[in-house]
Amino acid sequence: MRYTTAMNLAIRTTLLALAATLFAGGLPSVARAAQPAMTLTVDATDAPRGVLHAHLTLPAAAGELVLAFPKWIPGEHRPSGPILDLVDVHISAAGKPLAWRRDSENLYELHVTVPSGVSSVDVSLDALSAPDRGRTTPSLVNLRWNEVLLYPKSERVSSLIVRPRLRLPAGWSFATALTKSGESSGTIDFAPVALERLVDSPVLAGAHLASFDLGTQHGAPHVLTLAVDDAELLAVPAATVESWKRMVAEANALFGARHYDAYRFLVTASDHVSQIGLEHHASSEEPMRARQLVDADLQRMQPDYLAHEYAHSWDGKYRRPRGLATANFQEPMRGDLLWVYEGLTEYLGWVIAARSGMMSADDAKAIVAREVDVVDVPGRAWRPLADTAIASQILYGSGGYGGSLRRHADYYPEGFLIWLEADVLIRKKTNGARSLDDFCQRFFGGASGSPEVRPYDLDEVLSALQAVAPADWRTFFESRVDRVAPLPLGGIEGAGYKVLFSDQKPDLTKARERIAHYSTYWRSLGFVIDEKKTIADVLAGSPAARAGITAGMTLVAVDSRKLSAEAMKEALARAKTQTAPIELLVEWQDRYRTFKLDWHGGERYRVLARDPGKPDLLEKIMAPRASRRP
Repeated sequence: MRYTTAMNLAIRTTLLALAATLFAGGLPSVARAAQPAMTLTVDATDAPRGVLHAHLTLPAAAGELVLAFPKWIPGEHRPSGPILDLVDVHISAAGKPLAWRRDSENLYELHVTVPSGVSSVDVSLDALSAPDRGRTTPSLVNLRWNEVLLYPKSERVSSLIVRPRLRLPAGWSFATALTKSGESSGTIDFAPVALERLVDSPVLAGAHLASFDLGTQHGAPHVLTLAVDDAELLAVPAATVESWKRMVAEANALFGARHYDAYRFLVTASDHVSQIGLEHHASSEEPMRARQLVDADLQRMQPDYLAHEYAHSWDGKYRRPRGLATANFQEPMRGDLLWVYEGLTEYLGWVIAARSGMMSADDAKAIVAREVDVVDVPGRAWRPLADTAIASQILYGSGGYGGSLRRHADYYPEGFLIWLEADVLIRKKTNGARSLDDFCQRFFGGASGSPEVRPYDLDEVLSALQAVAPADWRTFFESRVDRVAPLPLGGIEGAGYKVLFSDQKPDLTKARERIAHYSTYWRSLGFVIDEKKTIADVLAGSPAARAGITAGMTLVAVDSRKLSAEAMKEALARAKTQTAPIELLVEWQDRYRTFKLDWHGGERYRVLARDPGKPDLLEKIMAPRASRRP
């Protein structure tokens, strides 16, 4: 027996409650004073050139102190803490420098000996964030606190209290889920907060910010703050703002409760920052392209992006798989339930975006077809979906050569398809009386309140589904997640649609190709090329793979014509009526080679088509709910 299971759960619950009470200011000042606090001051005045300065004062006792740099970052599901960008580290006590030594096995830990007679140590450090690559530009900064701190490894991040302070360039403003407690000499003070909550509360700051009131739901205000490099990009169309408001209303109608006191969308519109967003309990980081809010095609690129990260406040932050609800940022995370954390959120983000009008019905259906296309690769013949979740930390960023054999983080798109099927199954078993919405309200809803974490395991998911619609849910998921399985098309077919191939490129694909500067011949010749005409990956078993083409080759010509979209289109059309192969001239490793591709099927793109013999459940799933909510 593991005696620590119940005991640790009780301790964690107590510490979480204590941290929440401290954050809310509910304990008397004497009690708060008795809790040693760590101070963290970040000077972001050099953020325009990609440098953040930090100074920390940490409670300490004589003896060895192990300081840890956050390694496993919540929401990233892997040891992604940017330790390489931590520089100029100095540790001292009572004004005297202390020698430190990096752990030879865990490079995220620094060992220092604290002398007797002192009760705290001071740490100064810099964090690098190269402009055009990270989270800073000359006009804005997206500050993640975990990138500018060290903390005592022995402490639980839910109980270690931090007093954060921030200094910004002159004239800059900011937005965050943290509570501002004061400001003096240009330095902003925030209310004391648990380290866990601090890392969960980034700050968006810049020279050009605008905030949009998205309304109050379940008693909580919702605000979207936009930071841009050029002030004219703050002129967001009124229709876009209205769709944001509907998104908030639809999400709250879906879940039936909220688990934050206020919510802040932190949006950057810049071509010079990382385009990877991140969810938080009471806020979300939403990077977009500079003109994404004023360019129709750019908006179509990621119509459900805001909704996805917002849905994570319920699925991923409030309810979190036990393997991801770790006690500190050094403990490895287990991603075996990421097909719930991310896969279900992928589906719910799509549902919320469709219901709120953030995408058209045609684009919503095109996205469903795209999800099928993404996961239909030879790698699924050996690797079950569960393994893409368990191995998530090594699969992120694993694109390029061999991707179709390796598989990627497929628990996103395939999880989408599986949860669509679960939604359809519930609707059919209850004759339309219930849906996955009822599961969401039961599992993620409850009573509205302040942020908290309620870990879960698979049995709890299955139990909640069983209460909504009795079925053999364990077998349902085991057969689709844990085993090598066929394409999960049951949800699409049960919703009244078929997945077909068309020789007409979908409008959404055209928009994506124009914006992302790529061309796809994935389901015809078997490859995708980027803006430099270089092959990003080759579909195993495709005509290109059989001919010997591989990732990294650069296309030069097709059928003796200089490569262009028009030339490729004409070559594919011509091959449909001829027996001669399509000839591709490529450059690879300082050599030119010609490959002959035996393909006569023309262009091929996956699309959804209505099955007139079945009810259209997709339209019902996408129908707005907020206006009908009691």
